[in-house]
Amino acid sequence: MNDTPPRTVDVLVIGAGTAGLNARRAAEVAGKSALLVDPGPFGTTCARIGCMPSKLLIAAAEAAHTARHAEGFGVRVPTVQIDGAAVFARVRSERDRFAGFIVRDALEHEAEGRLLRGRARFVGPGEAEVTADDGSVTPIRFTAAVVATGSSPFLPPPLRGLAAYPEGPLLDNETIFELDHVPQRALVVGAGVIGVELGQALARLGAAVTVVGIGGEIVGIQDAAVREAAVAIFATELDLHLDSPIASVEARPEGGVVARFTDRDGQSRQEVFDVVLGAAGRRPNLGGLGLDAAGVALDAHGRPTALDRQTLQLGETPIFLAGDVNELHPLLHEAADDGRGAGQNAARFPDVAVIPRSTPIGVVFSDPNVAFVGQRVRDLDPGRVCMGEASFASQGRARVMRQNRGLIRLWADRESGVLLAAEGVGPRLEHMAHLLAWAVQQRMTVEVALSMPFYHPVLEEGLRTALRELRRNLRRAPPLGQPCECITPGC
Repeated sequence: MNDTPPRTVDVLVIGAGTAGLNARRAAEVAGKSALLVDPGPFGTTCARIGCMPSKLLIAAAEAAHTARHAEGFGVRVPTVQIDGAAVFARVRSERDRFAGFIVRDALEHEAEGRLLRGRARFVGPGEAEVTADDGSVTPIRFTAAVVATGSSPFLPPPLRGLAAYPEGPLLDNETIFELDHVPQRALVVGAGVIGVELGQALARLGAAVTVVGIGGEIVGIQDAAVREAAVAIFATELDLHLDSPIASVEARPEGGVVARFTDRDGQSRQEVFDVVLGAAGRRPNLGGLGLDAAGVALDAHGRPTALDRQTLQLGETPIFLAGDVNELHPLLHEAADDGRGAGQNAARFPDVAVIPRSTPIGVVFSDPNVAFVGQRVRDLDPGRVCMGEASFASQGRARVMRQNRGLIRLWADRESGVLLAAEGVGPRLEHMAHLLAWAVQQRMTVEVALSMPFYHPVLEEGLRTALRELRRNLRRAPPLGQPCECITPGC
């Protein structure tokens, strides 16, 4: 029998990651008491196992790639040697530094009684229990709750029997940073953002990398022409098979794995790899939360059936789902917005409000970058928009840097000329994507965008080329309802 008296709070926040920390802060700013619950380790997904360590690995890979290709500038680099142990040691050291600041804050919250270490589960409406590592249980009574438990790597069935690194050959986007060497041959299962970013990094550090995916997709690109350009670029470094489900992956007694799959030519292939990286996405951490006990309706897979995408409320309950766990916007800045909005709604429940959203923006930190801004291509109405594009093949600054490859496409509303969307693959698009996101959010027209200053010589002049073509297409567009020239994917 548990004799611990219940702790009463206005807002219970389960998960001390980016969304959870912002939810707690928002609830307290609103004048409510809030309690964070998390079993640890602290440090947020981004700092500990996501954004920052992956960019550290990519930075090392870019340094190696630049050195290898310096001869194109007339610069001789006799040899490039990769010290895998040193590469991954720096990744971990800098990662721990980034995460350390967040861990420090979490420990301060714990010392102040605003964070309770343990695993939470709902046991009834307005009631939860937190179980610590020593088995002790703390009852919690709350008015509203924010669930911000994040996500975990998803492993396709053929990979589930493999032992995880370091005991075995299986890596995921969390354990890859624990490597102490660069593998000679790596199989990447999944051609999404994680698979292409980390696969290209391993390739540039000296590994032979094979990437297998399904459905012909790569990093979420929806426009067929942009996808074609991206595949052609990445295929120069990666052995790509984008519609090749894995048949089997088996561990070898002598180490590594043997994988069987159908390759891009439709041929059955059997290959041996040192490691396999599971990069088939992530799934929400909802297990063991007892959401049904709190009155939340769940489907056969244990996922809530009634999530309001605008308020993040689960049905009519006082529970809100924020961050990666809701599967809506798995990005750090979106998780922060989720947490802030969910915390505010939990604080004022039942008077909830629509959470303000900034213009969608996505960046893949491959080389070249892939970027998405505004509406997605598949959501555009072909009868109401026009498109303009620019290739980077002959763009001045891109040629100067020997990075002249890629394609960017822009879409605008045909009636108003307002910019709606962009998708592209090209050099340093991470920066242009921000300019475009600001323009879309400000409802800037193509004419106004073209009136902005463009310095010379800069990569943004390629953006101006696309805007000029978009203006021409808008001026010669057919009547509304009929597809504008070159606006459909693949034109």
